[in-house]
Amino acid sequence: MSIALIDESGFMLQGVRARTWAPRGHTPIQRVAGPRKHISVISAITVSPIKRRLGLYFETYEHSINGKDVLPFMRLLRRSLGRGVIFVLDLLNAHRWAAREYRRRAASVEFEWLPPYAPDLTPVEQVWNHGKNVELANFIPGDLKDLDRGIRQALRRQRCDSNLLYSFFRYAKLKLRRFISLPKYQ
Repeated sequence: MSIALIDESGFMLQGVRARTWAPRGHTPIQRVAGPRKHISVISAITVSPIKRRLGLYFETYEHSINGKDVLPFMRLLRRSLGRGVIFVLDLLNAHRWAAREYRRRAASVEFEWLPPYAPDLTPVEQVWNHGKNVELANFIPGDLKDLDRGIRQALRRQRCDSNLLYSFFRYAKLKLRRFISLPKYQ
């Protein structure tokens, strides 16, 4: 069975400030239009024991994510990963609603629940941390389309970097040796 660890986050038009430089005497200024607008993103890191690799799937929305967004995302994952999937989720109401609906309509999926307020247990939290504080640090989008484009590019770069995805599991202290082969440097 494949494993899919799912979580979501929001990205604001107001960028994350990181260290930067400017000519002496000139303070860098960031101008933001409509800072309260945001893009919501749902993402899953998947572990495939048969193909023996990690994957990163995501979808973006211009509204806050609810159960009606989580359900089709879970269906997409199941189609991509094959029949048997274990979904690992936190106890967000949208996740519980989507799980109830999914169980009614499909078999060959299981659900595992993370305890509330334990973001350090899921490697998907590091997708958001890396995306916001590394990939998009000091990025000031002009509008929501620009923000969406930046988020998608950042997540595609993460998807292509298997060592980065493995590092997210190491940070969460999850052992993968039973499920996949780890890179030789470990």
